[in-house]
Amino acid sequence: MQLTTFVVLAISIALFISNRVRADLVAILALLAFVISGVLEPTEALAGFSNSVVIMIAGLFVVGAGIVRTGLAQSAGNLLLKWSGKSEQKLFVLLLIITGSVGSFMSNTGVVALMLPIVISIAISINSSPSKYLIPLSYISSLSGLMTLIATPANLIVSQVLVDNGFEKLGFFEITPLGIIGITVGILYFLFARKYVLPNDKRKNNAGEGHKLSPKQLAADYELGGNLHRIRVVENSSIIGKQLADLKLPAKYHLAILKIDRKSMEGMNILPIRYQEMAGPSSVIEAKDILYVQGPPDSTMQFVEDFQLEVEDEDSNAEELVSKQLGIAEVLLTPHSNLINESVGSIGFREKYNLNILGVNRKGEYVLTEMADVRLRFGDALLVQGAWEEIELLSRAVKDVVIIGQPKEHASMAAASGKAPIAGAIMLLMIGLMVFEVFPAVISVLVAAVLMVMTGCLRNMDDAYGKMNWESIILIAAMLPMATALEKTGGMIILSEGIVNLLGGFGAMGVLAGIYFITMVFGQFISNTATAVLFAPIAMTAAISLDANPYTFLIAIAVSSSMAFTTPVASPTNALVMTAGGYKFFDFIKAGVPLQIIMFIVMMIAIPIFFPL
Repeated sequence: MQLTTFVVLAISIALFISNRVRADLVAILALLAFVISGVLEPTEALAGFSNSVVIMIAGLFVVGAGIVRTGLAQSAGNLLLKWSGKSEQKLFVLLLIITGSVGSFMSNTGVVALMLPIVISIAISINSSPSKYLIPLSYISSLSGLMTLIATPANLIVSQVLVDNGFEKLGFFEITPLGIIGITVGILYFLFARKYVLPNDKRKNNAGEGHKLSPKQLAADYELGGNLHRIRVVENSSIIGKQLADLKLPAKYHLAILKIDRKSMEGMNILPIRYQEMAGPSSVIEAKDILYVQGPPDSTMQFVEDFQLEVEDEDSNAEELVSKQLGIAEVLLTPHSNLINESVGSIGFREKYNLNILGVNRKGEYVLTEMADVRLRFGDALLVQGAWEEIELLSRAVKDVVIIGQPKEHASMAAASGKAPIAGAIMLLMIGLMVFEVFPAVISVLVAAVLMVMTGCLRNMDDAYGKMNWESIILIAAMLPMATALEKTGGMIILSEGIVNLLGGFGAMGVLAGIYFITMVFGQFISNTATAVLFAPIAMTAAISLDANPYTFLIAIAVSSSMAFTTPVASPTNALVMTAGGYKFFDFIKAGVPLQIIMFIVMMIAIPIFFPL
């Protein structure tokens, strides 16, 4: 069984390094190998999928999506950019300091999940690659586990082992000096070495995809602002009570009413609640309506004069066409589209798809006036406007048109607009619940995730599920049983005891270095919690047998189990940033090995200073 476990481990590492097989598939193959070979029972192998860490990570993806959707990540990024001025180095250091500070009071997984959308947003806004930031983010979050007793479960485990053996538990800030040293060394390392140890090319990431053709950009490209006017319907206007179909605005004025902003008449009207609807042939005009009219300024003024209306804005901002209910998108005609060679007025686009055509892009030339007479050609792009739900449905009409971009993404962002303060409050609530341990961490995260959906920071549960990074979740869940296999077969105990016997002749310092090193090595393949559980009793036994200070040895376990830098499976945070940053397995080796060596030397000096042997 021991041989099988180490063979599976070695093959898994080789496949991870080769990068020829996806990391999550490698993890599943390893899991299946343990079951088929009899090392693990099926229930043991699948236990990772019900692990609280995995569930917490899934919930944190939902929380992170709410932070992005509401624009909170962008706002936080803009604030950091303002603080850092034009210095990219200052921005880099500031991000890591914030990560280390926040990580002092909550799990490193939570820190990375919260900072991930902010860091990616900043990277995209300064036209940089997220891959330059995400590995440092993960490593500093791991080092922040040394700041306080509650920052990582490993600290609590070694503290409990001390208590179980008749010693005083660790103080809340007792380990903090080592945390400050670790974070400082980590920041300095990346400040001077990141050009050499981090990838310089722009790696694939999903954060900015689909936003190039945002509604705001489309409105600017089509220059809608110059032909969009906001008209108020006053009390004595002759248009009140009339249907748009009866007015024949396109024929008489070459105008189109795109949407109506109307005060709700439902309820007690304590607050001036307004809603928006797309204008259609059956729409009936009411007093105090605000009409968004598209067309030439002179025709608009004639329309206003004929019906005793008021011009609220002669040139309305085109971005006002986008709201929580309504949006715009661009579609292309397919080669076999039934719309080709037909005029806009004859195709019944409004009746068929419940959307308005605002303009036509023909080889870079935009047609925005007298739309009814425009005859469509293959290659034309149409700018359409209407309810977000209708735009999403249009994406299924692949015979006639193909929608460009990701309207579902834009619809979600529009629905969450203005809710950044709510998302911020939910995030702070989650942090507070975790810091004061009101509930277990996973419950605090799930509370925040549910609130993100219920408050509208995310449109619906489909939106929440869609933002989960399933590759990372499967990778972590499938790798967790690796620790069970190592513990069950006794391989870890044999190796650790062998090191104690081998280095016993070098005195307490030699054994301390050996235990630190073996804990650090195994920490690259199993969680820091599992590593601490397995090695803390061994360290206690070694300290007692050598008549050395148990605190020194147990602190070494807490520190070394947090040095999870060399593999993407060493920590959930590494797995999180691997996909987001487009990293390969070797990227972690290249960045992590030098830092492991530096930290080993630094901590072998620092630990005996603060906790004498």
